[in-house]
Amino acid sequence: MIEARHLRVLRAVSRTGSFSAAARELGCTQPAVSQQMKALELSVGTPLIVRVGREMRLTEAGEALTRHATGILAGLTAAEEEVAAIAGLRAGRVRLASFPSGSSTLVPAAVAAMRAAHPGTQVSLEEAEPPESVEMLRSGDCEIALAFRYLDMPGGEGEWDDLVVRPLLTDRLVGLVPASHPLAQAAPRGHAVGVGDLADEQWIAGCPRCRRHLVAVCENAGFTPRIDFATDDYPAVAGLVGAGLGVAMLPELALESVRPKGVTIVEVEPVVRREIVALTLPDLEPVPAVHAMLDRLAEAAGPLRSLSGAVAS
Repeated sequence: MIEARHLRVLRAVSRTGSFSAAARELGCTQPAVSQQMKALELSVGTPLIVRVGREMRLTEAGEALTRHATGILAGLTAAEEEVAAIAGLRAGRVRLASFPSGSSTLVPAAVAAMRAAHPGTQVSLEEAEPPESVEMLRSGDCEIALAFRYLDMPGGEGEWDDLVVRPLLTDRLVGLVPASHPLAQAAPRGHAVGVGDLADEQWIAGCPRCRRHLVAVCENAGFTPRIDFATDDYPAVAGLVGAGLGVAMLPELALESVRPKGVTIVEVEPVVRREIVALTLPDLEPVPAVHAMLDRLAEAAGPLRSLSGAVAS
């Protein structure tokens, strides 16, 4: 096997013309240079240097290897510098995949903090709901996936066992009803609305996972919801409710970036929560840029835990 240190010695001998001069250039002893040259010749299986009088001359094989050594060592130096830059967070890349309410609340503050602390790193974002975002992570299309799961839904245990899970916060779901709805009067008095009280309403549902969860919650309350509209665009959900076209349940985190008009937010019973986490692969978690981005996401989640009903996970 050809080692980089042997190539550096060969290049020094080629430049200086002797073992002693190469030793002075490299800051080592003449016997050390001689030993490394013998080891290199043993590796390639042919002489690389011959002595002509008092001079050392390269053989044809030595000249060929020296030509390649320049490019090899230059490439190795460049690689070492790039890796050092990534390790020192002077460079690096993190690709995020996040569901929409995470993109509008957690991600902006986290990316801004990352850019301020480590301006050489590149952070990109693609929106995807779980489980799509989790599959993107597993397939190598991102380094971090923001995901959520409903704590009252069975079957979620073990779905992330192969991943590193960084808990961020737990988010409560609330009801949205038109401001003119009779149940809107319960909100100012601090009364919670039972899910069963909405059995006869038309519903606006969210993403596929949220839709399945809504159906399960309603069926546990004794009815199957009539879903007339389905959209994962939270402002659209609020707009449809505000227009009197139905009722909905949304996470409080989603309402942080929505300014609903004509809508009253009510607490619902039973209380429903979702766990929000940042996920990465075990091999990626020690990568400096990935680790730093996970820390920034955790920091960004801190202020959001002060939302009514939101708690640290």
